[in-house]
Amino acid sequence: MKKSKVIRNLSDCILSRSMCRVYMEGDGEWYINYYPLKVNEKFFMGAVEDNFQLDGFKICPLERVSKAKIRRDKCLDINISEGVVDSLYTPKVNIAGWRQIFRSLRDMNRYMTVETEDYDYIGAIVDIKKHNVILKIFDADGIWQEETVRIRFRDIRAVSFGSRYIDIFSKYVPRL
Repeated sequence: MKKSKVIRNLSDCILSRSMCRVYMEGDGEWYINYYPLKVNEKFFMGAVEDNFQLDGFKICPLERVSKAKIRRDKCLDINISEGVVDSLYTPKVNIAGWRQIFRSLRDMNRYMTVETEDYDYIGAIVDIKKHNVILKIFDADGIWQEETVRIRFRDIRAVSFGSRYIDIFSKYVPRL
């Protein structure tokens, strides 16, 4: 699907508050159902829909999107009836570029997951540089690692925040 069609479909979903199945390139093609909230020529941000619930937000580079299909089906009807669509809101995240995205998330003081091809890092922003972000991360036992992690913007597949996993796990990790 052409990038212009992807942007048009995402934009239509934003205006109509419709769900969109977004297909991503990477380890084979896979998709996630979103309620798109923001889109520009480089990025989109959406609320993740999972089994008739919202499960946080994800920001992805548009270059990774292969298709965006508008979903106006029974799942949307159920989400409307269950109040999922009415609970949508758009976090104040500037999606103009990675630096702006990470500044916005740092200002929100949220833990996040930064997804790369090799690993998903969960933690907090320590610093934002011209071409990378530096994170303080915790492991699967909730232990903060001594060393920070430097992630190049070009290696980022997606950034997630506000998910049940991140928010609940974060309650049991000592604050930085």
